[in-house]
Amino acid sequence: MAEETRRPRLIVGISGASGVIYGARLLELLRPLAVETHLVISRAAEVTLALETDLKPALVRSRADVVHAIGDLAAPISSGSFKTMGMVVAPCSIRSMAEIATGVTTTLLSRAADVVLKERRRLVLVVRETPLHTGHLRTLTALSEMGAVIAPPVPAFYAKPQTITAMIDQTLGRVLDLFGLETGVLKRWGEPPGVEDHTG
Repeated sequence: MAEETRRPRLIVGISGASGVIYGARLLELLRPLAVETHLVISRAAEVTLALETDLKPALVRSRADVVHAIGDLAAPISSGSFKTMGMVVAPCSIRSMAEIATGVTTTLLSRAADVVLKERRRLVLVVRETPLHTGHLRTLTALSEMGAVIAPPVPAFYAKPQTITAMIDQTLGRVLDLFGLETGVLKRWGEPPGVEDHTG
């Protein structure tokens, strides 16, 4: 009975690329939803967090239901028998992207993503890099062919965002759409403001 009533689990990975605010805000948006969040944050991400925001790592961790150490390769999310909806890596660094693509995983973040791929669950990579050279593009193509969704944080100017937070929320709203999760922050094309999609 407990298995039937358990909230679905979503893994959130935060790597050291620029744009750690995407991962931090994603956890915040997930808090009111009926989802159990499992966070793994890299040491490089903690450095970037200090460089780009006023947020402390402890605050970001407090937004997750469960936090796993980056070096804990025996964590539940490192096994395919641990059921999850999938994983979002936001932001996803080029190093993490490469590890996930090759299966040569050195951290829990890349291992968890590799598990999501092998179990044919949804993996969304918010790849934060520009410009991209041919090697990057080939690796991204390989990941797409493996089943990953490549979702770079591209602003949706039709939504007429007035703040950086609005731009971030639009991107994350689209990411969560991929899991059938509605936050109410997404401005949808052709729909009045505040209209939520309850058809999923």
